[in-house]
Amino acid sequence: MTRDDVTVNAADVARLADVGRAAVSNWRKRFDDFPQPVGGTATSPAFSLAQVERWLRHHGRYVEVSPLERVWQWLRAVGDDLRLGEAVGYTGAFLLYLRRDPAGWRKLSRLDDDEMLKRLPGAVSRVVPDLPGRLPRELEVDPALIRAVADVGMDEGPAETFDGICARYVDTHSRRLLVTPQKVAELMVRLAGTAGTTVLDPSCGIGTLLLASGATRILGQDVNEAAARLAAVRLLLHGTEAVIRSGDSLRADAFPGELVDAAVCNPPFNDRSWGYEELISDPRWEHGLPPRGESELAWLQHCLAHVRPGGLVVIMMPGIAASRRSGRRVRGNLLRSGVLRAIVTLSAGAAPASSGAPDLWVLRRPGPGEQSPSDVLMVNAGEDLGMAETAWRAYHDGAELPETARTVRIIDLLDEEIALTPAHRTGGQSQSRPSAFGEARKRAAAALARLDIPTLTPLPQRRDLPMTSVGELARAGVVTVHQGPLKMVVEEGPLPVMTVKDLLLDRAPSGRTEDAPELVVIEPGDVVAPLVPRGDVVIRVIGEGGAALGPQLLLFRVDPEWLDPHFLAGCLRVTGEASTRLGPSIRMDPRRAQLPRLPIDEQRAYGDVFRRLLVFEDSVHEIRRISEDLVRFGLDGLLDGTLQPE
Repeated sequence: MTRDDVTVNAADVARLADVGRAAVSNWRKRFDDFPQPVGGTATSPAFSLAQVERWLRHHGRYVEVSPLERVWQWLRAVGDDLRLGEAVGYTGAFLLYLRRDPAGWRKLSRLDDDEMLKRLPGAVSRVVPDLPGRLPRELEVDPALIRAVADVGMDEGPAETFDGICARYVDTHSRRLLVTPQKVAELMVRLAGTAGTTVLDPSCGIGTLLLASGATRILGQDVNEAAARLAAVRLLLHGTEAVIRSGDSLRADAFPGELVDAAVCNPPFNDRSWGYEELISDPRWEHGLPPRGESELAWLQHCLAHVRPGGLVVIMMPGIAASRRSGRRVRGNLLRSGVLRAIVTLSAGAAPASSGAPDLWVLRRPGPGEQSPSDVLMVNAGEDLGMAETAWRAYHDGAELPETARTVRIIDLLDEEIALTPAHRTGGQSQSRPSAFGEARKRAAAALARLDIPTLTPLPQRRDLPMTSVGELARAGVVTVHQGPLKMVVEEGPLPVMTVKDLLLDRAPSGRTEDAPELVVIEPGDVVAPLVPRGDVVIRVIGEGGAALGPQLLLFRVDPEWLDPHFLAGCLRVTGEASTRLGPSIRMDPRRAQLPRLPIDEQRAYGDVFRRLLVFEDSVHEIRRISEDLVRFGLDGLLDGTLQPE
């Protein structure tokens, strides 16, 4: 297989061209010269990467393919998708060898291709004894691919290269490899307090939870042998020693008798073949035999069996598991024994195995003679993962809980249904906080007092203003336009990052990333707008600089002697929708935005009014949000007996 033989599917083409998949389908219909399939199936055709690149260049749609992306497509073409996991696993072993013995690879790389291929398996096996040093014969690859992997690994780092390959492998097998979203994984390990401890994940997949754990001793198991191998390689590449085994954890536990400080798990949901018949009398079912249709309760008790007294379990559960009739007995026993400590509802889609809103169950194995708790924490977190952690810490420390969290007495939960759905228990905050209505009323009054509506004088006849465009001003050096990166890891690092959501909510930058020369750092007075408008176009003049410009954002930096930033922001708001272009998505075309050609003093007068109007709009939106709380707290308080009319 050579580089010219690499094929891509429609989703790959869409990613290369930075468009939606529907655009690729439209190109195939509209353009007779679009490359014909060279393989695949009628529903999932494969195209030559070389031909696709030539076509994209010819039509002015080409986005430079990164070396990592090119290596991935080449690697994917080595064999069919069913054997792709083996090829990715071997690539990880090779990158681990590259990390551990770079001098050895440099010597091998100077040999001719045949001799290099002959010696490489032994070299990899000596340095990485527990991982495959040789590909299965049917997956033998062009030595140029191995050299290309080495080049990317040297340039971007072996761990970073393998993370990128794994991310693309997960995208390719998204229906078979259900990977926990990174931010959810980080929340789970923080709730479990895994840093510096021993941790187990009995359904570890490719190791996302274990990699985030920060544990000093790691145990993992997965029924998918390829996934277990990838998990082992990822952990080793990131400098974390771990014991990862393949196999069915429920039927063939790889760590019998092992006790750890914490267990984290995102198990398969609704698996009716989990082993009900052969595991009926298993000693792990301390809280009751899991029903045939509730495999999640089996995974939960498997995790509990592996934590020592005082150890925590954090497990992802489908929302329905909190109320299914078949699981009432197990849920009741978990409550009576004081094991179940908290249930946190996340947003819909937070679990890749379910489109609904999943829950995180937090459980703790009691110590000998320990008094059972009297309540359970219920949190309706949605997308606010930070609030979920805040609620758990407050509950643990006996502090005041956030508004969407409350404690519920265990005795109140032990009714006929034993329904544990947080949304049913946290909706009426007035039940536990009768002051909530008064607080919302004060916030509403304060927001109303801040309303400022500028006065505008009507003209006797329309004033014709000479117009210019952002493009013309850019050519004159009055304004420069910057665009945030298409993709960026905004999860950790020393540099704050402004995200689209930060801009929309007018809040402080919430992302973090590593500093890099290509990043655009926001300065005071910069005007920031979303690249892809959502409803009303939100344009803001930034008061405090220092954060990096995040993905899908535009930045306009003005010369204040010639152009007022608030004037520009108001004009962009007015003409922003007109400056969009049609395509696979609607995006701002900033250089086409129109604005009046006015002297700087008049710009500043206009800019002040624009600023006040946009502040008024933000205030109205805030009042709307507060009013929803005000009405809900008032109605709930009147109906549950904690409030009365004056």
